Amino acid sequence: MTQTPTAHSPAQGQARAHFTVPAQHPMVTVLGSGDSLLRVIEKAFPAVDIHVRGNEISAVGDAGEVALVQRLFDEMMLVLRTGQPMTEDAVERSIAMLRASADGKGPEETPAEVLTQNILSSRGRTIRPKTLNQKRYVDAIDKHTIVFGIGPAGTGKTYLAMAKAVQALQSKQVNRIILTRPAVEAGERLGFLPGTLYEKIDPYLRPLYDALHDMLDPDSIPRLMAAGTIEVAPLAYMRGRAQPRFTNVLTPDGWRPIGDLQVGDLVIGSNGEPTPVLGVYPQGEKDIYRVTAQDGSWTLCCGEHLWTVRTRDDKRRDKPWRVLETQEMIGNLRAAHARRYELPLLTAPVCFPEREVPMDPYALGLLLGDGCLTGSTTPSFATEDPELAVALEEALPGIAVRHRGGPDYALNRIKSPGDVITLENPVTRGLRELDLLRTRSHTKFVPDVYLHNSADVRLAVLQGLLDSDGDPVTQQDRTCRIQYATTSILLRDDVIALVQSLGGVAYARRRAAEGRAPGRANGREVAHRHDAHIIDIRLPDGIEPFRLARKRDKYHAAGGGGRPMRFIDSIEPAGREECVCIQVAAEDSLYVTQDYLLTHNTLNDAFIILDEAQNTSPEQMKMFLTRLGFDSKIVITGDVTQVDLPSGTKSGLRQVQEILEGVEDVHFSRLTSHDVVRHKLVGRIVDAYEQYDSKYGTENGTHKPRGKAAHGHKGK
Repeated sequence: MTQTPTAHSPAQGQARAHFTVPAQHPMVTVLGSGDSLLRVIEKAFPAVDIHVRGNEISAVGDAGEVALVQRLFDEMMLVLRTGQPMTEDAVERSIAMLRASADGKGPEETPAEVLTQNILSSRGRTIRPKTLNQKRYVDAIDKHTIVFGIGPAGTGKTYLAMAKAVQALQSKQVNRIILTRPAVEAGERLGFLPGTLYEKIDPYLRPLYDALHDMLDPDSIPRLMAAGTIEVAPLAYMRGRAQPRFTNVLTPDGWRPIGDLQVGDLVIGSNGEPTPVLGVYPQGEKDIYRVTAQDGSWTLCCGEHLWTVRTRDDKRRDKPWRVLETQEMIGNLRAAHARRYELPLLTAPVCFPEREVPMDPYALGLLLGDGCLTGSTTPSFATEDPELAVALEEALPGIAVRHRGGPDYALNRIKSPGDVITLENPVTRGLRELDLLRTRSHTKFVPDVYLHNSADVRLAVLQGLLDSDGDPVTQQDRTCRIQYATTSILLRDDVIALVQSLGGVAYARRRAAEGRAPGRANGREVAHRHDAHIIDIRLPDGIEPFRLARKRDKYHAAGGGGRPMRFIDSIEPAGREECVCIQVAAEDSLYVTQDYLLTHNTLNDAFIILDEAQNTSPEQMKMFLTRLGFDSKIVITGDVTQVDLPSGTKSGLRQVQEILEGVEDVHFSRLTSHDVVRHKLVGRIVDAYEQYDSKYGTENGTHKPRGKAAHGHKGK
């Protein structure tokens, strides 16, 4: 379009512009049906005469206004070239943006950039921003982790957020969508509404359902919700991912009940490293389930508690781990005869602080396996492998290992020149300090100072136990497993804990003493007096189970231990308990709970939308924001002029603006009546209420108190 002064210009300062519509664009797309778009333009530019002849458009009038008309038609053609039609509303908004730009208050974005930004195409329609503020809101969602969309009704806050969520899900940027609203509106309470829980919830969540149906195939929505890919729930139910208060959680100092944890305390994450607790949220009494793995490990949690799992198909197709609620897996634990859900294991041994020990850990493991610790005689050790006797002597300073015949060795104190009194055997002294003196085969245990020590110490104890009482078990066409046997229940549990703390798995079974054929010792039969506990062990690559050469060589010749795996075996009701949930700072949000199971309750890889956020309390807002997991995005929408909270309760959306304004990666997008995309009258109504509130000092329909005399009273 070219602009040139002509002899027909009425006065100096006026101009003529001429524009030719390309032949591929019918004039009706430019002028509108019945010239509706042309009338909008003529009404907006009364000082400009606009004439149309064929595909030629000319404009004569004030130079500044003619220049705006020229820019308007240029922008309209840019939009039309994308295949998007122009509407009266789009023309009006384009004119408003161009006028703001001409006044020096305009945006960097052009009308065409705003109107052609497609977010999502579904079922023959395309969702895109319609105003400049809407475009900036959508851009902010792309650029920031947490975005607040604050503005009056009808500005597209929730709808655009929903479109961005569906777009992120379809492009695999996230694995799930979480949609939530506070279930408080117009003073109503869920408990006083008729119907079931879902019938009570439905009215509050209906706008979210409606938006979903606009953007996805309606037939796919129930399937996505059943799979947990889309979750729609009131805000109160978002915080229900919890464990009973007495459930043990692993910390650098050992096990602690989850109910005793406080913000700032350290727990152990999936990488074995300490990670701080970011939030602790009491949940009240909830229905509890016992989640049991096939190796016998188990823990308790509520139905909404989150688990990171994957199926065999996920692994085969190299898909990422998924996050499911406990209740989503109930009744779906088998794929044919195989267990469906694999649980993650520690990616590295647990890092406990290193502690001083009174005896070499490898030597302790050997003595717990084949040592005589009764204290009634000189400590002794039995083995058919002289290599172990040599290793034991090297590991015990001041001790000479003397061969007494057959498999028996005595552990004698080395006397120093000048000794005039009998000194206690160093091994006896160490056993006494560890409370192991006078223990027998069925009462032995691993002292806590070794169980919760560095990974090197724990591995050395395990190697001593396996070198003495363990064996590599080979099977054709399979990797090698390790088998360990003991008659001590305590030692059985401690060996399992050592294996699990190093990232392995252990399966225990009992072999009853009754009915077993007697063994033989020194040519005579010896009856079994105690049940035996057999433990099958698999350790991850890089963890060497044996030091004894013959066992180590056999283990590696069979290909090592393979990959330890742990699957969910059962989920069963376990009553009701007082519960608490925690949030941790670990990147994957996982923490170690009972039996070294990995679990979490934070929302990772999710697009989370909190709608009607003005009806959250400050406590609810804090709870919601701190549930943010890694690779997730949160959009919070609300209208601070329509708070329906009880009198005296401050809106969490109002308060959070004071707290988080200016915080990095948190953005506040504020929309106004100019961004209302419903009936034009809605924008006028919003403006009228704002003027009324400004004039009379009202807040949410109630006059603000003025001065001390008005404290606690409503104005008239």
